Amino acid sequence: MIGKLTGQLLEKNPPQILVDCHGVGYEVDVPMSTFYQLPATGQTVSLLTHFVVREDAQILYGFATASEREAFRQLIRISGVGPRTALSVLSGLSVTELAQAVTAQEAGRIVKVPGIGKKTAERLLLELKGKLGADLPALGAASAVGDAAADIQQALMALGYNEKDATAALKALPAGVGVADGIKLALKALAR
Repeated sequence: MIGKLTGQLLEKNPPQILVDCHGVGYEVDVPMSTFYQLPATGQTVSLLTHFVVREDAQILYGFATASEREAFRQLIRISGVGPRTALSVLSGLSVTELAQAVTAQEAGRIVKVPGIGKKTAERLLLELKGKLGADLPALGAASAVGDAAADIQQALMALGYNEKDATAALKALPAGVGVADGIKLALKALAR
């Protein structure tokens, strides 16, 4: 029903924002990935939206990109996953990270999201397989990196480093480095 909002950003109270569209203030729930991309209050903001009507509420969800909104829509189609859980998943993982987890069937990445247990993570992986990430260019690039680089990155993330730091450490590694040596070199680089 409401597919897009463009207006003045009045308030930012995570995960909810208030957008004034020609005198009408819309309360919109957004994932943290979108929240961090928002301009300062008083500035113009444009969001793609998904409108949910329930027996006890009408809630508008907003997204910075079409891929975020599509991922949200795929998530809420899964039995037992409601809009709040979908928002939580998109707040904890970028669409690219979610697509990579689905492609690699890595429940461990999804379980790290608050409110997602092992069974829910496995259901997400099963239901989203083949539906999410096929059109994401970043996913194709990530799968072409090679098994060693992917294993090194996984190891760094398992040790508690975020994906950004792990990726930066990977870029500093020499080409063709083995997994064990790559992990040691990456840890040295991250320790600096």
